Amino acid sequence: MPWSRLSGSISSPKMDVAIDMGNPFLNLTLDGFLKIGTVAATRSAAEDTYHMLKRGNVSGHNFEQMLKKMCKEGAYWGTTAGLYVGTEYGVERIRGTRDWKNAMIGGAVTGAVLSAVGDNKKDRIVIDAITGAAIATAAEFINYLT
Repeated sequence: MPWSRLSGSISSPKMDVAIDMGNPFLNLTLDGFLKIGTVAATRSAAEDTYHMLKRGNVSGHNFEQMLKKMCKEGAYWGTTAGLYVGTEYGVERIRGTRDWKNAMIGGAVTGAVLSAVGDNKKDRIVIDAITGAAIATAAEFINYLT
């Protein structure tokens, strides 16, 4: 029986915006903030647009609420990404090596800081630090596999 195999790769267009702040730490932190903040704002806009169209209620007030939510989501997730990327880079510079432990420490610090800012109790802060460390470490391992 004849058979064939399809081989190829899928890639998306890549666009990088470089803003030189004069310091690698600041460059990476700002890059993380802008990239993830943009993704979060876009996701929020798509979700709100869907809900407005589903309800059939497109108005100036709804559009204004959508813009506010986009800014809030973009700022929150951008700050989270910037904090994580900056922390991971700082840990890498302090330790002098690049490995999964930097991601783990960066995730733990990011989870703890975001939890503490949210005015949580000690137990919740520790749980969020563990969660941040686990997610960052898993992402690092998955990135290594691909």
